[in-house]
Amino acid sequence: MDIIDAIILGIIQGLTEFLPVSSSGHLELGKAILGDNSIPEESLLFTIVLHFATALSTIVVFRKDVFEILKGLFQFKWNEETQFSLKIILSMIPAVFIGFFFERQLEGLFGENIQLVGFMLIITALLLYLADKAVNSKKNVTFSNAFIIGVSQAIAILPGISRSGATISTSVLLGIDKTKAARFSFLMVVPLIFGSIAKNILDGGINFESKELTPMIIGFIAAFISGLIACTWMIKLVKKSKLTYFAVYCLIVGAITILFAFFN
Repeated sequence: MDIIDAIILGIIQGLTEFLPVSSSGHLELGKAILGDNSIPEESLLFTIVLHFATALSTIVVFRKDVFEILKGLFQFKWNEETQFSLKIILSMIPAVFIGFFFERQLEGLFGENIQLVGFMLIITALLLYLADKAVNSKKNVTFSNAFIIGVSQAIAILPGISRSGATISTSVLLGIDKTKAARFSFLMVVPLIFGSIAKNILDGGINFESKELTPMIIGFIAAFISGLIACTWMIKLVKKSKLTYFAVYCLIVGAITILFAFFN
C-alpha cells in the first residue's frame, strides 16, 4: 500500500467512523477501488489501526467525559460516573466474546468481500430510517440497555453494518435520549479499540519493522484529524434528527455495491 492510498483510506475511516454509514464497509469498498491486494489478516490489521486513530479522536472530543468516568472509578463510590463506567464494560462483553471466539472467521470477511458490504449497508439504512422515526425521549441508558446496545455493536463488526448507526439506532429505539445515545455510542467503542491494538502488539500482529508501518502511520494521522471533525459534526446531526439522509445514502451505496459485485 502506498502513501496516497493510506491517506485516502485514513480520511474515509475518520469521516465514516462517526457518521452512521459504516466505516469498515467504506474501507473495504475503498480498498477494492484502490486495488489493495493485502491478505485478509493484513487488511483487518490496517482497519484496526485506523479505528485506533478515531478512538483517540473520540477521547479528545469527549475528554471531559472520560476524565469524569476515570475520576469516578478511582473514588470507589456507587455514583453516576461509576455506574456509567460499568455500563460501558457491560456493553463490551458481546463484542469481546465474538472477537475472541470467531477471530479467524471475522478475518475472512475483510478483503474485498464487497457483496456482503452491500447487503449490510442496506440493513444499516433500515436501522437508521426506523431510528429517525422513533419518538425522542429523555431516558438514560440502563444496565439492560447497555447490554442490548453491546449486542448491536458486536453485530456491527460485520463490514457494512455501521457501528455508530447500529448502536445509536438501537439506543433511540429503546427510548434513550438521542444526545445521550450518541455519547454512549462513541465512548463504548474506545476500550475495545485499545484492547484490539494491545492484543495485536502482544501477538506480534503489528510489526514495527514492517514495510507497511509507514502507510499505517500516515493513515493513522489522516484518520485522527478527519475523525475530530466528523465526531463533532455527528453529535449536532443526531440532535437535529437527520438520520434519514444517511439511510438514503446507505441504501443507494449498498445497491450500487451489490450491482458492482454482481457484474465483476
